Amino acid sequence: MNFRELHQDGCFLLPNAWDVGSARVLEAAGFPALATTSAGIAFSLGRADHDYGGGRVDRDTMIQRIGEIVAGVGVPVSADLEDGYADVAATISMAVEAGVAGGNIEDFTGDRARPLYDLSEATDRMVAAKEAAGGSPFFLVGRTDVLLVGGTLDEAVRRANAYLAAGADCAFVPGAADAATIGTLVRELDGPLNVVMGLTGGDLSLDDLRKLGVRRVTVGGSIARALYRHLVDAARELAEHGTFTYADDQIPQSDLNALFDPKTH
Repeated sequence: MNFRELHQDGCFLLPNAWDVGSARVLEAAGFPALATTSAGIAFSLGRADHDYGGGRVDRDTMIQRIGEIVAGVGVPVSADLEDGYADVAATISMAVEAGVAGGNIEDFTGDRARPLYDLSEATDRMVAAKEAAGGSPFFLVGRTDVLLVGGTLDEAVRRANAYLAAGADCAFVPGAADAATIGTLVRELDGPLNVVMGLTGGDLSLDDLRKLGVRRVTVGGSIARALYRHLVDAARELAEHGTFTYADDQIPQSDLNALFDPKTH
């Protein structure tokens, strides 16, 4: 089954990787496709995510890492392309050349004083992304961050539907995490819905989301953040106590060697 076909019915989980190692672990778990996380990639480079001002990971670096992930696994990869950077069409062209199966373009500017692109501009950017994909099977996701910046559900619906009308194949509304909000989006949107779980935990399971009518589920940077939690805890234990209990539950070296052996890929 190709990447586009995964979206035709039912609900599937698309976990987010940030480097080749994390991608191979997720692939080995049996997922039919993966996504990338721009936040996780930024953290792995010692950088902040792009909504925290200076130091944003540049497009060339981001595309290079995405390309490494694509080349390192045998399943389709959907790329987190943030807001498409300064030139959406060029960004999509670069992503297609890197071999991705799809990707999302968001309406979040990274500027807290003006957090969202005006709707007309954001819609034009989605049109440009669709046109840049050309005749490729690139699966375009239109993401609106309205709920994350304190906007209303009505505005989220309006923006998501505008992006779908402009050519997006799927809508993505981060911040929708409860059954009532997600159910409203499923009913009101004119296309399939992606939701992200793991931002704040949440009680809904994949089966719950499937029953609500969600088409696909991502987890953003939550796996990366969970691993960094363990890293911070280990660093503090070493620095403050000089003990090594953090290592009690580590993965054996032999297991990781077997997983990452190039002969298996």
